[in-house]
Amino acid sequence: MPSPSHVAALVDLGRALREAGYAFITPTPATHRRVNDRNGRAEARTLHDVFGWSRRFRPAVLPPAVRTLSEAAEILTPTDDDGYVTSRVRFSTLNAATGDFIFVHSAFPTTARDAVFFGPDSYRFAALLARTVSNARRVLDVGCGAGVGGLVLSPRADAIVLADISPPALELAAINRALAGRDQATVTLQHSDVLANVEGDFDVIVSNPPYLAGPDPASSQETRLYRDGGGSLGIDVSVRIVTESLARLGAGHGGQLVLYTGAPIVDGRNVLQDRLAPLLRREASAFTWEELDPDVFGEELDRPAYRDTERLSVVALLASVA
Repeated sequence: MPSPSHVAALVDLGRALREAGYAFITPTPATHRRVNDRNGRAEARTLHDVFGWSRRFRPAVLPPAVRTLSEAAEILTPTDDDGYVTSRVRFSTLNAATGDFIFVHSAFPTTARDAVFFGPDSYRFAALLARTVSNARRVLDVGCGAGVGGLVLSPRADAIVLADISPPALELAAINRALAGRDQATVTLQHSDVLANVEGDFDVIVSNPPYLAGPDPASSQETRLYRDGGGSLGIDVSVRIVTESLARLGAGHGGQLVLYTGAPIVDGRNVLQDRLAPLLRREASAFTWEELDPDVFGEELDRPAYRDTERLSVVALLASVA
C-alpha cells in the first residue's frame, strides 16, 4: 500500500502534468511496442515520452517540480543503462462528454499479474457510458481498474462505488478519484470479487471486465488480472458479472446494466450472447446487444485457445430490470 506521502505526490504530479498541458492517448500494447521499437533505445526528451511512452530518460530531463514530485512518489526505477531511469506509471488523458480527465495507471509493458491497464477499451467504454447512462442515484463500477467507468459517470450520479479484486487497482483508482476532483463521500472504493463484498442495490451497474482467454497451459506466462476473463474463451467473468448484477438492480424502481466486453465469434455465432440468452430472457425486462468493433486483438487468434474462433468482437450489452 503506498504511503500517504507517495499518494499525495502522485496526485500532485498528475495535477502538475495537467497544468503543463500534458496529453497522451494510450494505444494498444502492440502499437505501443511497435512505436517504441521504431525508436530503438531512444531517450525520452519530453513529458509525453516519459509518462506516456514509458521510455528511458535521465532525471535531469524533467522540469524541477515534476522531478521532485516523481522522486517523492518513488516512481523512478533505474535501468541497466548507467544514469537512466523509467517511470513505474503512465498518465493518460481522456476527454469525455462529462469532462476532461487524467488517469494514472501502470507503465508499459503491462505484463505483471496485478498491472492496472488503460487503453483503447477505456476510451470506447467511456464513450459508451456517456451516451447510454443519464442521471442516477447510485452507480457501481464492477472491476473498475483505474476507475474510468465510475469516474466518467460521477458528474451524473449522487454516489459511485468503484469495486475491484485488485488492491493495486483500487490504490490507483483512489488517486484518480482525487485527480477527478471527487471526494471520498461521493466515490467510495470496495475490494470485491465481482459483487461479493458490495452491499445494497444500484440504479446503474457498469463494467468493462477482462475478456481474453488466460495463458496457454504450456506457457510460463503469468495470468494477468486485467485481461484474463476466465474459462476456455475468456467469457466467464462477464457471465458472472451479468448474473450477479441483474439480481442487484432496481429494488422495485428499475435499474440498468451496461456491460462493455469482448466476445469470441465461433461459426458466425457470438458465444457470449448465446451463453447469456437464457438468463437475460428470464431476469431482464429488456436487453439489447451492440457490436462496437468487429475485430480486435487479432494476434490472439494464433493462440491454441482460439483455434476455432473466427474473430474477437467488442460488444455492449444494455439490460434493464423493471
